[in-house]
Amino acid sequence: MKILITGAAGFIGYHLAQQLLARGDEVVGIDSLNDYYDPRLKYGRLTSAGINEADIAYNQPVVSQSQKNYRFVKLKLEDRDAINTLFAAEKFDAVCNLAAQAGVRYSLQNPMAYIDSNVVGFVNILEGCRHHGVQNLSFASSSSVYGLNQEFPFSTHHNVDHPISLYAATKKSNELMAHAYSHLFGIATTGLRFFTVYGPWGRPDMALFLFTKAALEGKPIDVFNNGDLLRDFTYIDDIVEGVVRVMDNQAKGNSGWSGLQPDPSSSSAPYKIYNIGNNQPVKLMDFIRAIETALGKEIQKNFLPMQPGHVHCTYADVSDLVENMNYKPDTPVQKGIDKFVAWYRGFYRV
Repeated sequence: MKILITGAAGFIGYHLAQQLLARGDEVVGIDSLNDYYDPRLKYGRLTSAGINEADIAYNQPVVSQSQKNYRFVKLKLEDRDAINTLFAAEKFDAVCNLAAQAGVRYSLQNPMAYIDSNVVGFVNILEGCRHHGVQNLSFASSSSVYGLNQEFPFSTHHNVDHPISLYAATKKSNELMAHAYSHLFGIATTGLRFFTVYGPWGRPDMALFLFTKAALEGKPIDVFNNGDLLRDFTYIDDIVEGVVRVMDNQAKGNSGWSGLQPDPSSSSAPYKIYNIGNNQPVKLMDFIRAIETALGKEIQKNFLPMQPGHVHCTYADVSDLVENMNYKPDTPVQKGIDKFVAWYRGFYRV
């Protein structure tokens, strides 16, 4: 297939591109390369994929020097004309939208960045699919959409109308927008609620990266809610495998769906929502101890209260993923952390 990946210089987008290229797909990747976090990491991922940093210019395709089926374009999702031109020229078979303004705390500081990228940008992707014959769209949602829901494990069959951050609200809006396009135009759309993704090339604003960096620099880490948090940490390879399986099995209408008792996870339209999580929540303090084991040293801890927009626990019900895709994430946390620490030491030479 010819596949568009948005957010291709991001954590998940980079790994997904490599997986699809390895099996023989043609991939076009786009990314705005913004400075929400250190752009050197984004350029490092692109360099690893054979994209020469010196060749990158806005809206100018760059062919990978090591993977002939990979092209990268620096592009903003909110650039409507450029996105439409790209869709018209490429005639994609499938699209995976991973680009987004990420982060919960940052959404309290710069809300418009989330509207521009996650709402305006996403409708531009939907319009590109609508007008240029793309019938297979998968997109990143987030476990944060569960918000005030306290029924565990989190199920895609639960109501998610009470987000507690603007970031979560934009992700919920993506699901609603996708459903509207599925219903109106027959586009098969699948939303993927990711649960605390970690692993090599991970984002530097995430806990594992922050904790590892601080520990190696001899600095304390901030531990929120005094360590009383549980997270369904999910290793990057498990996430990518789930995404690929979903892309290969595009959504279909649910013939048993009823508007009298509407199931939020599906529809009479070709629309589906999946959780992709490890289905095994880990105590934050146990996660920190696993990092200490990988590093061979104790980490200083600065215990703090709960932060606005954060939830106490994330826990994914992945039964639909198991039933429909015959797949369940299962990488043990210690194994995943060991791989991240090995990558971190190699990339930063520490």
